[in-house]
Amino acid sequence: NERIECSILINITEQISVGNFKATIQVQARRPVYNSSYFSTTLNHLDKDFEFKFNEFDNLEYSKNTFNSNLTSVLAFYANIIIGLDYDSFSQSGGTRYFKEAQKIVVNAQSAQEEGWKAFESERNRYWFAQNMLHQNYEPLRTCFYQYHRLGFDIMAENVAKGRAEVLKSLMKLEEVYNRRPGSFQLKIFFNSKN
Repeated sequence: NERIECSILINITEQISVGNFKATIQVQARRPVYNSSYFSTTLNHLDKDFEFKFNEFDNLEYSKNTFNSNLTSVLAFYANIIIGLDYDSFSQSGGTRYFKEAQKIVVNAQSAQEEGWKAFESERNRYWFAQNMLHQNYEPLRTCFYQYHRLGFDIMAENVAKGRAEVLKSLMKLEEVYNRRPGSFQLKIFFNSKN
């Protein structure tokens, strides 16, 4: 029943025309560490490929099966990523359902004119974010995420040495990902959140 603490900051950088904006979106989320007042950041990501249309008093409507607007699709995408990462931090691959939902949003957005949804536009966009979270090459990263939070930080209240050992062991999983894909977008996202 615990709420996920997160913030989404939309910074409008340019008004292209009336009701049409270029912006960046900063997405941050964190989870509590068991039996402490400490929080661990699960996501800290700046998306610079964000353009949307919005007029005052417009309704924000989202449909699971169709792309209605870039604004609602981007917000829904990051909501699913945030929930997926939170679930991954509490159970091994617990966020899969939400990453699949984020991937579905990406598929629905393939006809969108706005950037950030297509594989060929960049190696560091929403398409690759969702794709990589479900790809087997990044499974060690998701295992690391679970071990780091649940088996490491959450255990430290009871046994500091055991918790630290699990955190260190979890970080070794990152080497597997690095060996497969050095400089990958997913590793950057992980380190941005833990920086």
